[in-house]
Amino acid sequence: MLNSAIIMGRLTFDPELSTTSTGLSYTKFTVAVDRGYVKPGEQKKTDFIRCVAWRQQAEFITKYFRKGSMIAVQGSIQVRNYEDRNGIKREQAEIIVDNVSFCGSKSESGTSGAPMSNAPSAPAEAPAYGNGTADDFAQALPPDDDLPF
Repeated sequence: MLNSAIIMGRLTFDPELSTTSTGLSYTKFTVAVDRGYVKPGEQKKTDFIRCVAWRQQAEFITKYFRKGSMIAVQGSIQVRNYEDRNGIKREQAEIIVDNVSFCGSKSESGTSGAPMSNAPSAPAEAPAYGNGTADDFAQALPPDDDLPF
């Protein structure tokens, strides 16, 4: 069985750290994810996906992410059944967070160079075109007459 979800979008509000009665820290947050396809003549649609992070992940998220921050979330989908205030039975699908990553610029997220959660550090000698522009990439290619095709 496989239950894996990966989403990327913007936080709809500042995540707040909470604690269960047994002392486990957690945070709930919602990620706004734009749909990739827009039919001609229609407006872009956005899905609002609920997420829950526990322990160190929750602490990391509440420390480094704010409303509007771009975030990538990897986890598993869980459906929770509950009864609302009016006694009506409801279902709520949410992503239980395993890993998160920064996706925006440092100035956009306000992270001041904070490390990514559960991500390996980049090699010291990463190629210049890895995070550069198309011009940087083009400069890294051999001249046209050296290409094998």
